[in-house]
Amino acid sequence: MKKIILVTFVVLSIFTLLYIFTSEETEVAVIQDENEEIFIPTIEYGIALDSFMVYKDVIAPNQYLANILLKYNIPYTDIDMLVKKSHDIFDVRKIASGKKYTILCSKDSIGKAQCFIYEPNETEYVIFDMRDSISIYKGQKEVVTKIKHIKGTINSSLYKTLSDKKASPVLAIEMANVYAWTIDFYSIQKGDWFDVVYEEKYVGDQFVGIGKILAANFNHYDKDYYAYRFEQDGITNFFDEKGKSLKRAFLKSPLEFGKLTSGFTMKRFHPVQKINKPHLGTDYAAPTGTPILATGDGVVIESAHKIYNGNYVKIKHNSTYTTQYLHMSKRLAKTGQHVKQGDVIGYVGSTGLATGPHVCYRFWKNGAQTNHLKEETPPAD
Repeated sequence: MKKIILVTFVVLSIFTLLYIFTSEETEVAVIQDENEEIFIPTIEYGIALDSFMVYKDVIAPNQYLANILLKYNIPYTDIDMLVKKSHDIFDVRKIASGKKYTILCSKDSIGKAQCFIYEPNETEYVIFDMRDSISIYKGQKEVVTKIKHIKGTINSSLYKTLSDKKASPVLAIEMANVYAWTIDFYSIQKGDWFDVVYEEKYVGDQFVGIGKILAANFNHYDKDYYAYRFEQDGITNFFDEKGKSLKRAFLKSPLEFGKLTSGFTMKRFHPVQKINKPHLGTDYAAPTGTPILATGDGVVIESAHKIYNGNYVKIKHNSTYTTQYLHMSKRLAKTGQHVKQGDVIGYVGSTGLATGPHVCYRFWKNGAQTNHLKEETPPAD
């Protein structure tokens, strides 16, 4: 078969060359007006905007689909049909103030709306098309991914360091997620430093969000914590420089956001009782209502209220480890319930013996309370 194709190609090439060399040479004059402008249509949302009068705005408070379209000569009957047809595609009740929208109107004297385009976020849009027949459909803007590299040394906080380097503070959250099992981000200190390769997302020249962290090194207390992304069969994991998974049996903190205010110590001046006594837990301050997470898989063995503990939950993870979470404003987990790592088991509060909203996190190993920040917990199953 390949031989036949090759022979055919050679024969056609010979005939083509014979035609070129035996044909009379002909000049074709091309006349082009130097002042002629080439028309390039403006395409947005997959529509040529040049055919319409274009109005762009943002949704005002107490503004909804009907009172927008009525201004552009769309009758109530058509609006009602739009709402009904959009039911399975987009709930018009979710149109929110502050979001962008575009109206495309006919260029005639009536100026009737032909399309209403709503943008629920920076990358998606919903088109309510009223041109020939009513149709509603969703679209996605073209998102370009750029690889970025950033280094920094912490002087006050990770957020401040990223902000000073013109990077999105969201990167701090993504870094905390990567290192959730190995670094307590509420105990990072001045002099810690990081080196991260990550993705940024753009629509045109507009930054629209952080993508994946591809690789990182976070130096905490003069110790390097490497993280290399690996994806397989839709599952993402991070590994250190020795190929060991960063995932552990326990998260380093029961909060996604908060501040470490009091550590594990055998002697602390109690702010309420005004005496020196052991503090066998770690306090994380956060606003009332902040979700408290189970740091590991296990079974809730206590969900109750006591005078000093306030509302609390206690989880038995296995024969070795137990954790407890005190001073909740509200308990979600119930006694006997099986919980997974990262499940919300309650909310930060100041019930019991507490001066302000926080969670006191306690950690038992083989029946003795220990400082969880110094524990080398086992890898995740």
